[in-house]
Amino acid sequence: MRLALLPLALLMSTTALAQADGGYHRAPDAIAKILEAAPTPGVSVSPDHRTLAILGRENLPTIANVSKPILRLGGYRIDPRTNGPAEVRVQWLNALSFKDMATGRETKVALPAGTRFSSPSWSPDGKRVAFVAQEDDGLALWVADVAAGTAKPIAKGVNAAPGGAVDWMPDGSAMIVRQVVANRGAAPVVSTTPTGPTVQESLGRRSAARTYEDLIKNADDERLFDYYFTGQLMRVDAATGAATPIGQPGVITGFSVSPDGRYLLTTRLKKPYSYLLPASFFPTEIAVSTIDGTPVRTIVDRPLADDLPVDFDAVVTGPRSAGWRSDAPATLVWAEALDGGDPKKPMPHHDKVMMQAAPFTAAAVELARTPARYRGIMWGNDDFAIVRDAEWRTRTEHRLAVSPARPGEARLLLTRNYQDQYGDPGDPMMEDNAAGKPVMRFTPDKKAVFVSGEGATKAGAYPFLAAMPLDGSPQTRLWTAKAPYYEPVVALLDDAGKRILTRRESASAVPNYVVRTVKGGAAKPITAFTDPAPSLAGVKQQTITYTRADGVPLSGTLYTPAGYDAKRDGPLPTLLWAYPSEFTDAKVAGQTVDQGNRFTRPRGISHLFLLTQGYAVLDDPAMPIIGEGKAEANDTYIKQLRMDAEAAVDAVVKMGVADRDRMAVGGHSYGAFMTANLLAHTDLFRAGIARSGAYNRTLTPFGFQTEQRTYWQATSTYTEMSPFTFADRIKEPILLIHGAADDNSGTFPIQSDRMYAALKGNGATVRYVSLPNEPHGYRALESTNETLWQMTDWLDRYVKPKKAVAAAPVAGQ
Repeated sequence: MRLALLPLALLMSTTALAQADGGYHRAPDAIAKILEAAPTPGVSVSPDHRTLAILGRENLPTIANVSKPILRLGGYRIDPRTNGPAEVRVQWLNALSFKDMATGRETKVALPAGTRFSSPSWSPDGKRVAFVAQEDDGLALWVADVAAGTAKPIAKGVNAAPGGAVDWMPDGSAMIVRQVVANRGAAPVVSTTPTGPTVQESLGRRSAARTYEDLIKNADDERLFDYYFTGQLMRVDAATGAATPIGQPGVITGFSVSPDGRYLLTTRLKKPYSYLLPASFFPTEIAVSTIDGTPVRTIVDRPLADDLPVDFDAVVTGPRSAGWRSDAPATLVWAEALDGGDPKKPMPHHDKVMMQAAPFTAAAVELARTPARYRGIMWGNDDFAIVRDAEWRTRTEHRLAVSPARPGEARLLLTRNYQDQYGDPGDPMMEDNAAGKPVMRFTPDKKAVFVSGEGATKAGAYPFLAAMPLDGSPQTRLWTAKAPYYEPVVALLDDAGKRILTRRESASAVPNYVVRTVKGGAAKPITAFTDPAPSLAGVKQQTITYTRADGVPLSGTLYTPAGYDAKRDGPLPTLLWAYPSEFTDAKVAGQTVDQGNRFTRPRGISHLFLLTQGYAVLDDPAMPIIGEGKAEANDTYIKQLRMDAEAAVDAVVKMGVADRDRMAVGGHSYGAFMTANLLAHTDLFRAGIARSGAYNRTLTPFGFQTEQRTYWQATSTYTEMSPFTFADRIKEPILLIHGAADDNSGTFPIQSDRMYAALKGNGATVRYVSLPNEPHGYRALESTNETLWQMTDWLDRYVKPKKAVAAAPVAGQ
């Protein structure tokens, strides 16, 4: 290991850090100023393509907001004060304006000072926008009028605890809204004195479960779940706010109106609840009622789904994924497993797709059978729709052309590896019809559908618009973005597809929306957003390619600080920030797409902020873990990971940009797991940064990341992949950071707690930063500043100096 003895002065300074530090640190000034700048607004196009809603986004929340009391129930995190999602689960908006795309006229909607809102949704006619605003004691439904540029509240007590709470009626006159049950009384009081033990029992039936966060733990949690998640559906007039109850209250987690506005599809959860699984596995009733709540048909009433195989493509038996056919008045569609829900069973088809039209008295008909697991339908008309499926094990997808008017006549359009960037044919353009439901856009002659895609090639990604013939013949490219721009198609602005709205950016041009004609001519700017971090404008970005030892081609995006010149300034301290990915095909794993036409500005806890501190960053260098044929990728995880890292380090050193003796490695989540493994199994890096990782795979025994086998089926793989097993080999300094309220499956904070104890016990140089009340991705401004200060301080101590130093563990850390 390239380490030297720690100078006494440095040892004293690190000890002082532990004794004197208190409160949150502010990131270095160049970083902090960018964090404090207002973020770029978001946009939304009206269904009639005449108006652009411009949505001001709130900056990072304060730690005080993030630390408000929350409840963790059934896999959800909610704010009991508002009966909506917890602060960390919402990207709040704070401004709204409407821009006429023809005239350029922009109307700002006057909102009360301090308004925070979310979930904006257009009425089907494009005349109104509904949104949910936060109030002191709950959530309120507001409606903004596009023509008048005004907004007003029309209903209080919105219940957004389970998620989306509003669905427009097809004529735009009203909305179906889930509200808090009237007069429900005070919340259940949870006693601090237990009334008895919590008992769980299993009597010999297999019931494997992956690791989940925020589960119901006891009877008190069950009462709280019922209190906050029980809702009443109401029909709310969009103009007057007059409200009419629909059906009976219940734990209604999903609902949608039929395209003709006559029926309502609902998903309700029932007891018994589970203490091992989130709410999506609870007993579920999917049913149809009339729009006034009269029961019509129960599609399925299934029990607790606690007996599924652990495979990623495992599903419940019976009807699932129920929804409306978008292009018909009132036709139900759902999928059913043909393999009993077990994808390992050898079957020519694994799912069937069923269809049933109102009044739902005739038997359902089989629309199609899918070779792999059903993933959804893109609707068009009676003659054409596309059914999609996918198989996780092989990364294979199929697209089938079906005719809803002639059920059972499926025709294979394509079979492909869905990780294949070069072979991606794009997807049909989906836009809301008059009922507000998404349907494919056909060419005027109805012989093709418009398709848009990334246009990924080795030379770069140049998005395109094409016409895909319904008969399966090759696509015709209608328009392709040209260098130096990355310019995806956002919407078609006329029936013929001659005018399009795109979002245009380049390495130096801020993303903005423009209107252009397909056949050429000047683009008309619609927005004029400015650079949110102009101090980074001089940063150089380039895609580099190289080859790992076994011949697999790799790539990454290399960033160097503004004004840097390799010949003049020499090699820099360099950070590799990565995240491994699993593949089933080496050719696909080695694909390279040049990122030189993308506009990059860091936000939040991005590692790219280190460019302001004199570091080069190799961002997202390919770390493929390949398992071809019957081989399991993870059985050679360490070997392949080592080859990936060696190739990346050699490449940036050969360029003269990186100093081989001043290399750091870092990553978040599975990237943190990678970081610890690379420090344990290689001698490539002087230090590492591991954020919100999992390090001991015996704590995730029923699968993790892309590993479908259980610990008992692949014990040696679980053991050898766990850096916890090799904590005694980690000699380079490692910084561990973890959100103390991590909400991600498998990355419980105990993973970092135990890893820190193992490292400390084996004499490693390690610092462990636990961020109060933060989830898997850190949100608060204070936590973000702290994270970036810690990362900068760690690398400045152990990587930036030209002479390596070793440090004893910081006292008290």
